[in-house]
Amino acid sequence: MSAGRTLENVRATILSAHKSSTIEDKISFYDSWAENYEQDLVVLDYRAPGLAANMISSHYSGDREAALVLDVACGSGLMAKQMKKLGFGHFVGVDGSKSMMKVAEQSELYQDLKQCMLGEEPLPVQWAGLFDIVLITGALSDGQVPVSVVRELCRSTKQGGYICMTTRSNHDNLVYKAALECELEQMEEQGLWSSVEVTEVEKWERGVSDKEDGYIPGVVYLYKKL
Repeated sequence: MSAGRTLENVRATILSAHKSSTIEDKISFYDSWAENYEQDLVVLDYRAPGLAANMISSHYSGDREAALVLDVACGSGLMAKQMKKLGFGHFVGVDGSKSMMKVAEQSELYQDLKQCMLGEEPLPVQWAGLFDIVLITGALSDGQVPVSVVRELCRSTKQGGYICMTTRSNHDNLVYKAALECELEQMEEQGLWSSVEVTEVEKWERGVSDKEDGYIPGVVYLYKKL
């Protein structure tokens, strides 16, 4: 366990990940981080899962217990824990890291967990139009998951279902964020989905780079599939 982990420890851990250039490097980083991951996010005051879950909750009017939720880049299962508190009960998780999925499995919240390298391989074809809610928190950022993945999220969502996504708005992620928003708008113009809510959050998490003092901002997007 990571008793006594400080912001400096966590910062060093995350900055080491930024040096990972290949997909394999990134996966091995997340595999090695799995044990300390949730405690480290507490140190970072990482608010994305709670913010995303609350946004979905404020708009979702269907039967929560019956709703099928796809948690993409599920990590250790933080998002499912937040959604469970709000009455949702059926979760399928996808992640690239086996060690992260082992931690997620221990939560006993997921009906199914599948290893998938987002951007390298597509989400399963049989998932098309299957899920009431599809969400991805944290992974849509520079050096992580390509922007193109959002089309797969939309494809896996039922008509009338919701897609919730988050990204950071700090300096290092601005180019990625602009590309992401361009894709989201293009998909709206193509009639694939409509924007329900976009919320910019000033205090998203503690910054880890030398250029960031205090907290960095982030944003939550919620779309409805047409």
